[in-house]
Amino acid sequence: MSERAARRLGPWPWALALLCLPALAQATGAPATDAPPAGRWDFTVSLDGKPIGTHRFVVTGGADARSVESRASFVVRWLGVPVYRYRHEADERWQGQCLRELRAETETNGERQAVSQRLDDGCRMGFAYWNPRLVSQSTLINPQTGQATPVRVERLPDASIERLGQPVPARGWQLRTSDQRIDVWYAADSGRWIALDAELDGGRRLSYRLTSQPTPP
Repeated sequence: MSERAARRLGPWPWALALLCLPALAQATGAPATDAPPAGRWDFTVSLDGKPIGTHRFVVTGGADARSVESRASFVVRWLGVPVYRYRHEADERWQGQCLRELRAETETNGERQAVSQRLDDGCRMGFAYWNPRLVSQSTLINPQTGQATPVRVERLPDASIERLGQPVPARGWQLRTSDQRIDVWYAADSGRWIALDAELDGGRRLSYRLTSQPTPP
């Protein structure tokens, strides 16, 4: 892989919400929990089946005052030589289903980007895959840029998805932006987020798979 080709991988899918839409959630069969449980999700991230890094999400607090910590680190190598590096750290403050504060730092191949903003005008949601309400949104806040991103959400056929090395029944939704498709999977038995698959430029595939059971932080 050339450095030029590697750059086409970024920015990561969140470079890839406004009003909560419970009616749409019911219509699509989306889970309708008002306060998704707190927890910690540790994922191995792979590109075309080859591990490139990790991403951890830690959600604490209750519906009235929830905090979310996101930490990602990827390195893509070609013949053993790093050709693409990505680091993303974000801290969010939520009130109910509404994202109220976002602070994030992203570094892509040495190029840094920072976001620090409050969102007090209305009720907006970010790319909060841990929250099943995500699939009822039409606009999501990009945590890498702080900008609103229009999305279309479509129900996927039920599938068997790997969770901790074992296939389990899962329900999925596809999020479509103007230039990206992201498949988000939730365990059929618990409704908790267990996997993600994103389509990148050039037909490459980025995947998240759990390395530990989602548990309270």
